[in-house]
This record gives sequence, C-alpha cells and structure tokens, in this order.
Amino acid sequence: MYTAILATALTGFAVVDAATGQLGDAAIVQGNPVGVTYTATLPNSPTTGIRGYVAGTSNANGTGVNFNVNLFGFPDSSLGPFLYHIHDQPVPANGNCTATKAHLDSYIRGEQPPCDPTQPQTCQDGDLAGKHGNITTSPFQTAFLDLYLSTAQGPSSFFGNRSIVIHTSNTTRLTCANFTLTSGNSTGSNTTSSSGNGTMTGSNPVPAPFTGGAAATYVGTGAIIAGLAAFFL
Repeated sequence: MYTAILATALTGFAVVDAATGQLGDAAIVQGNPVGVTYTATLPNSPTTGIRGYVAGTSNANGTGVNFNVNLFGFPDSSLGPFLYHIHDQPVPANGNCTATKAHLDSYIRGEQPPCDPTQPQTCQDGDLAGKHGNITTSPFQTAFLDLYLSTAQGPSSFFGNRSIVIHTSNTTRLTCANFTLTSGNSTGSNTTSSSGNGTMTGSNPVPAPFTGGAAATYVGTGAIIAGLAAFFL
C-alpha cells in the first residue's frame, strides 16, 4: 500500500515539475495589428563579428508573430550551439548586453527545466532558441511562427520595446540589439485565446534571476519526494 501511495505522490510531483510559470501556460496571442514589424539589427561591434537581424511581423490573421532570422559571422563552432532570446529590457546607450536582464518571461517560469519545444506554451515567451531551435550553422537563416508574442503595445508578451541577445552555449552574451518599429502601427489592441491557462499582465513582472524561478521549484520538489520516499520505505 505504501508503495502505491508513494507512486501516486511521485506522479503528482512530476506534474508540478513539468508545469510552466507561476501564472500558468502561455496564451496564444490573437488580434495582433496587421502589417506591424519590429526588427533588431545587430551592431557593428569591435568585440564580435556576429552580424544580422531578427525581425518579427504580425501574422496575416493576427494570431502570433512570423519571425525571420538572418545571422552570420559566428565564432568557432566549439562555442556553440549558439542561443538567442528576447530579453526583458532594452540595450542601453552604452551597448551593455548584461543590462538587458533575463529572458522575457511573462508567466514567471524561469529558465529551468529547459524548454520543451513540443510544448512551446510551457516555455518562456522570450526563449526563441528553446522553442524554435538553436543556432547551429553560420550563416544561420530560419523562419517560424511564434504564437505567444505580441506586436501590440500593452500586454507583457509585447516584444517591440525589448532586445535580442545572442549567447554561446554556456550563456555568455556575445552581442545584442534593440527591436525597433520598422513597419506599421503597433498601438492597436489584441486578445489572448483561452487555449492557454495563463493570465496576461499589463506589464512584464520583475525578471527572475538567470537560474530561473523554476529551478527553485524543482529543487524544492526533489527534497519533498526524497522525504516521502524515506517515510514510506
């Protein structure tokens, strides 16, 4: 009987570990204003040869954002695969990529456990590499639809006032750039679908540390499971 109870408890805690942020799963963004594009163009930095851009355009039906990524000039492949994310804060005038803080994380998920690309609604909304694939070639070109980001000002999933950051595989920041409006009018309103169980907020919460809020949850759950095992066994 104790074994059965422990198995049930372990199953319950496994679900908790797999859950996304404190505000639930990301909601699909609908009603994005048509024709709006935000582009982040990497600077001509003397410290790296990485160049190119990441552009996000409202999907024609208003649901989600179509991204086009065109990057080149990466350093030795031993430093990869390279990662890229939308970060919560813009790059300041001095170009300090550290000042962009953590990933855009509207649902307060944290960085751990890693994003499961088969369940993008459970990932940080700014984790483009996690949801859509790392940078594995140079030059690197890809295009994808992200259903959980907004081109309309207001919701925390809006990325037009944020930045893109390129990392090595160990998360060292190599270069960064701000998104700027390059087409359309982003002041239109949008909605989120009920397919996600999250609650959107008007502005992004305070970014979690790079280790992620989920990491603390994961460790805490592990300790609880160990205690249960000791009790029942």
